[in-house]
Amino acid sequence: MSALQIDISWSFSLEVTAIQAYRTMDNKQNRNSITSNLGHIARRCLFGILSMGPIPDHIAFIMDGNRRYSKKYNMDEGAGHKSGFIALTTMLRYCYELEVKYITVYAFSIDNFKRRPEEVNFLMELMREKIEGLIEEDSIINQYGVRVHFAGDLKLLDESVRLAAEKAMAASACNSKAVLSICIAYTSTNEIMNAVQQSCEENWDELRILDSCGAAYGLTDYSGNGDTKDRKSIVVTDIEKHMYMKVAPNPDIVVRTSGENRMSNFLLWQSAYSILYSPSVLWPEIGLRHLVWAVLNFQRNEFFVQKKKKQH
Repeated sequence: MSALQIDISWSFSLEVTAIQAYRTMDNKQNRNSITSNLGHIARRCLFGILSMGPIPDHIAFIMDGNRRYSKKYNMDEGAGHKSGFIALTTMLRYCYELEVKYITVYAFSIDNFKRRPEEVNFLMELMREKIEGLIEEDSIINQYGVRVHFAGDLKLLDESVRLAAEKAMAASACNSKAVLSICIAYTSTNEIMNAVQQSCEENWDELRILDSCGAAYGLTDYSGNGDTKDRKSIVVTDIEKHMYMKVAPNPDIVVRTSGENRMSNFLLWQSAYSILYSPSVLWPEIGLRHLVWAVLNFQRNEFFVQKKKKQH
């Protein structure tokens, strides 16, 4: 066999191998596409049945168990957090398909800053990367018309993360079909303290303005040192309008994975009548069945919860 024949034979062999590889890829893509479409149809049927009962307006998630997931499967710690983000994206898709309007996730507590500096730095970089991905054209946020809101003491964040969060909020401000609240650099005690402080400052400013116009009617006796004989009372609505979470109604369901029943300083003001659901799975393991069970549990208890709300 001549060298030319060998080259032709070798080229033909490579071409056949490439064609077979492309066909294999196409077959896999077709199978994945079919599986995805069938899964979507099945979920539509399931959610149609669920919709015969009341659907929660607001579901909040405490995403617990990323680090334990890493240890469980002998993975790098960072891999657990990345798996957790994939689980979050999937759960958001399910919730939006079910037409849950408000979703809140506990992404990073103020207490988490006490973790090892290497882990905190990794999480900050991962959050920046994922937040920037939210405003991409094909992101889940744009697919479902979701407005993004970041709740927490954002000045505690790295500048790059804070700027990414502000950009995402601005970019999604016109979306109106649903709201995703991401609690980052957040604790409930910090939220309440900040709201009370702002309410007091606003109240005092109003009284000073009235006093300067001679319209305070004896409510104040301002003498330059801040002393007062009386003050206008602070009421619940004053505080609530300054809460980080004022963009959403109180949650109907709070889901915390890993089987834990602790609230971990999350939405303490808002969750007095929320139904707590604590599946034993770690956050990256959460799936459709857990969401379905949480909604069924809500539907079973919804009448009792509404009755308790009316009593208060």
